[in-house]
Amino acid sequence: MIDSDSEFKSLIDTVKKIAEADQSQDLLSLLARSEITIRQTGYDNWDGGIYYYTVFLAVEVSKFIEVRNDLDNWEKTLLEYFQLPVRHLESEGITRVSLVPKSAIAASPEVNPGRPLSSAEMKRKELLTQYLDKVSEDQLIELILMPLFRHLGFQRVTVTGHKDKLLEFGKDVWMKFVLPTQHLLYFGIQVKKGKIDSAGITKAGNNSVAEVYNQSLMLLGLAIFDPDIGKNVLVDHVIILAGGEITKAARLWLGSQLDAVQRRQIIFMDREDILNLYTVNNIPLPSGALPPAESEEDDLPF
Repeated sequence: MIDSDSEFKSLIDTVKKIAEADQSQDLLSLLARSEITIRQTGYDNWDGGIYYYTVFLAVEVSKFIEVRNDLDNWEKTLLEYFQLPVRHLESEGITRVSLVPKSAIAASPEVNPGRPLSSAEMKRKELLTQYLDKVSEDQLIELILMPLFRHLGFQRVTVTGHKDKLLEFGKDVWMKFVLPTQHLLYFGIQVKKGKIDSAGITKAGNNSVAEVYNQSLMLLGLAIFDPDIGKNVLVDHVIILAGGEITKAARLWLGSQLDAVQRRQIIFMDREDILNLYTVNNIPLPSGALPPAESEEDDLPF
């Protein structure tokens, strides 16, 4: 994936070499005085799925003032340079380059999922809620969770278990997070589409916490291969994620079964967490969650 550290660093180096070959000193100066990041900002599930990315250049304020009257041309030129090295990729693409002053990067105060939502955000949350009611578990993973975790800064967000028949081990998704110290934390995610409860016999569509417990133990001891470092690693944390509710009784029961070390490795996320994170981070909704466009009746030619 082009948003992994190694791939993106290689992409930036390639762009700089192309700019050097073109003797574009102004462009090289801009790149040198910027903090460059990449973020997934779209997904199209047509023809196997295509991930769309935006490259952000946080430019020194003095340099930003120099170029702000011609931002559109700068961003268009930069987009052409960043698209060249990835034009051969069929499932990934860079669709936008955005220049922002460095001082604006620190201004992201309202990503707290516990804050009150605006009316527009409540509408988006309602649309996503309706969409979650009808998606399959595969769609929940591929169309909702993967874009969400990539947007939140996780790397190598990888789906496993469906093709290699490992779902019985509870290993639906694995990913990693790079700390500011460059140390890595690995996460395994058990995804359950419906509600997780503590009943011995659950209703249709619900999941027993006893099953989740057994899968959690297996996942905590299961090695995964990280191709970036060429090694097998163990997950540091397991995220138990439900498309429905995780009842309080289920959380308490699972906590009572795990020892003190294992309890610290378990993270719970349910539907409300997904909805709030999606909404406050302003992640584009899947196409299936959007309301149908209002069609305008064409005038008859007679």
